[in-house]
Amino acid sequence: MRKAVLILLAGRRISSLSMIGQNHRGSLSRFKFLSSTAATFLTSAAVISADPLDCEAKAMPKNPRYIDQELEMQMEGGENPRSRGLLVRRLTGDSTPYSFPVSPVKLVKEWPEEAPFAPRDFEREDEMDDNSFYTVPRLVYHIDEPAVASLTQYYRKNIKPGSEILDICSSWVSHYPLEFPKIMKRISATGMNPVELKFNDQLNNFEARNLNKDPTLPYADNSFDAVTCVVSIDYLNKPIQVLKEVHRVLRPGGKVIISQSNRCFPTKAIRMWLTMNDRQHLELINAYFKYAGGFKPRKAFDITATLPDNSYRDPMFIIEAVKEGA
Repeated sequence: MRKAVLILLAGRRISSLSMIGQNHRGSLSRFKFLSSTAATFLTSAAVISADPLDCEAKAMPKNPRYIDQELEMQMEGGENPRSRGLLVRRLTGDSTPYSFPVSPVKLVKEWPEEAPFAPRDFEREDEMDDNSFYTVPRLVYHIDEPAVASLTQYYRKNIKPGSEILDICSSWVSHYPLEFPKIMKRISATGMNPVELKFNDQLNNFEARNLNKDPTLPYADNSFDAVTCVVSIDYLNKPIQVLKEVHRVLRPGGKVIISQSNRCFPTKAIRMWLTMNDRQHLELINAYFKYAGGFKPRKAFDITATLPDNSYRDPMFIIEAVKEGA
């Protein structure tokens, strides 16, 4: 098994981020990577691993299964400003051995007319400033490859070409199909970490924003055809306000696609989320849409990928809502 270890050190500010090169076949010049030294920027560590035996792909789409990329970061601060190299692997969601069933999930909970939530329901174990928590650029995946691939395939089938898309709570990847930047009119994003967003090469533009402090979106009314949010609604302490903003920036007939798995940073997820199971999470998100107002009845789906050997994979669920008025 080959592993590239990303060592993140403290005390430096990243002044620029650029992509040196990429390889669609899953390998990069080891000399180039090592000669630019271990990737560094803040305390923590992350590991990207790739087993060559697992890289065999079905002859399905033309897209590669993985794209390896080498980055260069210019770092300032301290007594020795310098450049550092970083090797990352993108999961394209294509050319995998997985299958992607889509099973409807019936939403059955009857919610009262007025939101029944108390302020403590949205409290978190760690109430320190989110900007501090998310200062570390996490150029890793928070769900496994089958979950990423199932979401990519769902987007391909459910977001029309020529759309203007907004990805909220975004990061260095948006899980869109590789062709989206070419076939979509615009892809915008908001997220916590500007370094991660800068590395997201599917975006036309982005705005770094902490929606837990300011739940407004910096976009005009009726300006998007689709809004996506990947495994992040559990971190929002003002989810109803955020969805009201999503409604505002969506065009009539536009859709919201909220995806959710069972992984999270438990210290940053809201209190009531941690007391619920996957099924209850879907019902809760449905309630958020109800109290935000202005959406047609929601649809929920289990899009969890199936593996050839039926081994474990992260579950993946979707709630889709359409803005009224079309």
